[in-house]
Amino acid sequence: MNKIIVAIDGYSSCGKSTIAKALAKYAGYTYVDTGAMYRAIGLYFSKLKDERLELREVDSEKLKELLSQIHIGFIQVDGAQHVTLNGEDVERQIRTLEAGNRASQISQIKEVRAFLVAQQQKMGEAKGIVMDGRDIGTVVFPKAELKLFLTASPEVRAQRRYDELVEKGEHPDFAAVLADVNDRDYRDTHRAESPLRQAEDAIVVDNSHMTREEQMEVIYGLFDKAVNS
Repeated sequence: MNKIIVAIDGYSSCGKSTIAKALAKYAGYTYVDTGAMYRAIGLYFSKLKDERLELREVDSEKLKELLSQIHIGFIQVDGAQHVTLNGEDVERQIRTLEAGNRASQISQIKEVRAFLVAQQQKMGEAKGIVMDGRDIGTVVFPKAELKLFLTASPEVRAQRRYDELVEKGEHPDFAAVLADVNDRDYRDTHRAESPLRQAEDAIVVDNSHMTREEQMEVIYGLFDKAVNS
């Protein structure tokens, strides 16, 4: 059976990572969470001595120098994939609402995107990969054999994000979570560098009113069709 590249794009809190992980397991493929890579870079810059550092005010060459000091990896911990930043497991640190907001902001910077896109494209050279993010089917792998675009209403996505934060022991305000979802949607779709948009050949999956089992049945079917076509 030929291996393919599966590119999954969509709005925040659409369950992209959950779906991508499940599909990768089903297919026996490698899973790459590109959003986690942006979150890790955001965390790195937040930890610099000058936490007020504004990346947009750093000249391009200096920014490239700083990015060259960043090494992002993926490890397995108790059967789950965790992200490492320069050898440190930062999975918990990058999953906060603040980290997601920071990632959305730095993802607008062209040097950051170029740095990560190059890494992501190298990961897919051998195919057999499921990658999710905002520009996978449009920029990273425009020739991917299967492109999915996930969407759901902002209210549904905010509730999912709210429940996720509560499960982690946090005490979020739903109105603030919904506002953050809408803000991130605007930034993701209006940024100058690789804005979030549906690729012309992407298949849209609106999971607003679908159970996890229902959406995976649809996606497994789309994958099987793509592999065997």
